[in-house]
Amino acid sequence: YIDMHYVTDKPVEATLPPHCTLLLIVDPVSTACRIAQEASKRSHRIGAIWTSTIDTDERDPARYGCASLRYTFELIEGRDWTTTNGKEIDVVQSVVNEAAHSFNLTIAGCITGSGLPRSSQLADGLAKRMDLSPCTTPTTMIDVRNKFTQQTLLETSDLRSIKQVRGSSLDDEAISKFLDGGKYPLVVKLDQIGIQGGKIKSCHTKQEAKDHFQYLSQVVASSNNRTGAQIICQEYLRGVEVMVDSVSHNSKHKTCMVWRYDKRPANGERNVNFGMIPMESESHEAALAIPYVRKCLDAMGMKNGPSHAKCIVTVDGPVLVELNFRAYGGDGSWCHLARALTGGYSQVEASVDALLDPAAFDLLPDVPIGPFNAYGMQVYLVSHSCGEVTSMPGFQVMKHLPSFVSLSTDITVGSMVEYTTSFSTSPGVCVLMNKDESKLNKDLDLLHYLEEINALFDYKTKVESLARPTAATYSKQQKKNSRMDDMEKPSLVRIYSNDPKLTRQGMLMKRVTTIDASKEVVVVVDPYSTGCLVVNEIRNRGYQVIACWTLGFSEEMKTHTPGAAGEMKYFAELDEQEDLADTVKAIYEAAGKLRVVACIAGGEAGVDCADALSERMTLRTNGTHVANRRDKKIQQELIRDAGMRSVRQAAGSKWEHVIEFLQTEHYPVVLKPTDSAGSDGVKLCHNIEEAKEHFHHLFEVEAVNGGFNTEVLCQEFLRGKEYVVDQVSRDGIHKTMMVWVYDKRPANNSAFVYFGMVPVDPNSMEAKILIPYARGVLDVLGVQNGPSHAEVILTPTGPCLVEMNVRAHGGDGNWRSLARGLTGGYSQVEVTVDSYLDKKQFMITPNLPPTPFRASGQEVILVSYSRGRVIGTPGYDIIRDLQSFVYMETGIKVGSFVERTVDLLTGIGSVILMHEDESVLNADISRVREMELNNELFEFERPGAMLTNASQRHLSEIIVSDEL
Repeated sequence: YIDMHYVTDKPVEATLPPHCTLLLIVDPVSTACRIAQEASKRSHRIGAIWTSTIDTDERDPARYGCASLRYTFELIEGRDWTTTNGKEIDVVQSVVNEAAHSFNLTIAGCITGSGLPRSSQLADGLAKRMDLSPCTTPTTMIDVRNKFTQQTLLETSDLRSIKQVRGSSLDDEAISKFLDGGKYPLVVKLDQIGIQGGKIKSCHTKQEAKDHFQYLSQVVASSNNRTGAQIICQEYLRGVEVMVDSVSHNSKHKTCMVWRYDKRPANGERNVNFGMIPMESESHEAALAIPYVRKCLDAMGMKNGPSHAKCIVTVDGPVLVELNFRAYGGDGSWCHLARALTGGYSQVEASVDALLDPAAFDLLPDVPIGPFNAYGMQVYLVSHSCGEVTSMPGFQVMKHLPSFVSLSTDITVGSMVEYTTSFSTSPGVCVLMNKDESKLNKDLDLLHYLEEINALFDYKTKVESLARPTAATYSKQQKKNSRMDDMEKPSLVRIYSNDPKLTRQGMLMKRVTTIDASKEVVVVVDPYSTGCLVVNEIRNRGYQVIACWTLGFSEEMKTHTPGAAGEMKYFAELDEQEDLADTVKAIYEAAGKLRVVACIAGGEAGVDCADALSERMTLRTNGTHVANRRDKKIQQELIRDAGMRSVRQAAGSKWEHVIEFLQTEHYPVVLKPTDSAGSDGVKLCHNIEEAKEHFHHLFEVEAVNGGFNTEVLCQEFLRGKEYVVDQVSRDGIHKTMMVWVYDKRPANNSAFVYFGMVPVDPNSMEAKILIPYARGVLDVLGVQNGPSHAEVILTPTGPCLVEMNVRAHGGDGNWRSLARGLTGGYSQVEVTVDSYLDKKQFMITPNLPPTPFRASGQEVILVSYSRGRVIGTPGYDIIRDLQSFVYMETGIKVGSFVERTVDLLTGIGSVILMHEDESVLNADISRVREMELNNELFEFERPGAMLTNASQRHLSEIIVSDEL
């Protein structure tokens, strides 16, 4: 790792006498640099021998946290020596002797510094030739570093070994027979140690095993310039995975530390390493593993130096996975922790003792003496996002943790971070240690929480417009702005939170399918807004997706993609045909050999088409037996006929259709299109003249989803708070994902301005009234499958439906991360996919969200009381520093033109705030609202003047003098 930050045990450059002993290290990388540094402290000189397998940039000790280390000399293959006629050891010995003589040094030892076979073989060969103590017995022709050979040696020594076969082709009889008759899962890996973790994979099906076998034999072999690579297929061991660090001197083995792997599912992989936890020697697993590993060392002829063995402690006892004849790697970042736990030594110090000070080695304990002097662990950082790094705010937080010891990482500004699926994609290792176990656990919780909300890094982002566009917005040809979601995508801009407890709730739960979804395809009709997140969730489970665009759907809306979804990729895209049968035919032609398994509405405009298609294709469906289900007028009539509270209303395409209702109804009244989305076209009219004007206006403007309105709905004005009940159904079983209450207030001469959305405790009196009512509406409307969200007013006489939307909750799904944090890991997006594709997961999903919630939080929709061209966004910096800040999305940047906020479509941004302390949350919300009222969010450009910090909340226009 390039960048290492240590706060304990700083390296000290030794003052060397004019004559001393020399330790040779072949390819001193990673922990070998620590061993070299320790030997230097004891006044020994270090000679580095570099083979051509190590790149130039890997030779710098500073890369491994040993900036003060200086080699007495460095012998580099190709520069100082070359191999001819297979006499490599003779050539290198000659060059080494000459170098040692020139410095008047006595060679005292020779070890390997890497796990590469060539380095190990050269080190052992030199040690034997120079009458030093070799690591293993080099007289045998067997390569004991070969993983397959190791298991064979264990078997011949009557030690428990892994059932395995080895070959280079799937046509090999042994391989074919093993894959046919093996019990799955089984492990497929290379037979050589030191090739980027061995590319090990646990395969759960024969096909998966064959695919990985081919991958290893072709891709991995060629990338490492190997031909005829041997691949091992092994039984899968179930148990506790541990690593035993040992040091040997003349076949006497001492255990320096036992570690337990903390492996868990993450980012679609089943076994991602989250850390290494030290185990006391008296623990059950360590007590079994230590004597077993020592027998393994003897079976393989291990004589001198460090080693580390990976074992699985099964119900039948420990089984070796692999034995490495070198110090435990990880750049030695663990040695600080090991020294503190044992009271002063680690495998690094013990290795120097064994090589250069046998008397000191004899004084070391046979095993670490318990109890440990402190609590600690190595934390392997896990990234749940990817992108180009612009800053590392999470690292600064880590360094101030009370338990912090060290952070080892190569991530800097400009680095590309990947989703962590293996050691090679981990962004670093953090060592934590504390004498107080509770403090250690608290720091560990916070660290994992930073990972889960993607607060480790800020990423370079393509800024796009706020994704609630209008036709007017498109006509201005404004560029789309990328948005951010803090849970799982690289388009985030800023994420930070001080609430560590949410990490326990599984905030980032990733689901995968257990079938071969790659042969199946899902049709999503009009995937936009939250529908894009549903598409990505489907694709993340291995299914392909066909996008079907309905007739008349706006071309601009097809590109209305939340930043959280990133670039949308479809297996195919097609347009709805005039005839349903022709659309079905087009879908099957696009699917080709893939089986169509579901058809889902990706947005409001796609509901009717999705119902018709799924019914015709005999897929899971809500059917068409309820005609015009999404028509708000029809909805009210149906629930009224079912005896449920409904709104008084009239609808029509002509003024004379509604005039009688408007002449007799109490004012104000609500006018809106019968199929509006969000607050599109909704207006509160206070007299009949205003109502008539808005009625005709709605037929003149384009709807947000494209096309023009065909009917206007006039309704009584329901007095009370408006709630949203998000649900997902399967076969008529309705499960409530979340209940929200809209924070709607008048602003900028508009009655329906969204200030936010607040979650409602499912155990509250309001929720107990709303949830049964909303489920009853679903039954009346014949909604049996998929997502829905009901907008309901809780009036003095009970709940009354505003509208039922048979699709996922919109708003680009920016509520998704908040919902996950409140529920402990799921939202309507994931469960929507479950309802269609994973019955088991749907059935185990809770009927209601948990109560109490895991934290206090809400979505704050930012409101602008002014308008103008932006030259600065100082308020956003303040918001990012709030204690409860989780994430913010906005399309406003320098150069953007801001309008006064009058509805969802003119919002300037959305902020998710969440904190375990409700008072902290409320204080932060108040600060945001104060900045809005004082116009502190933006600095605006004005003709001839600069206007800042001037509240315009009561003004419809403002004129700024050029003389101002």
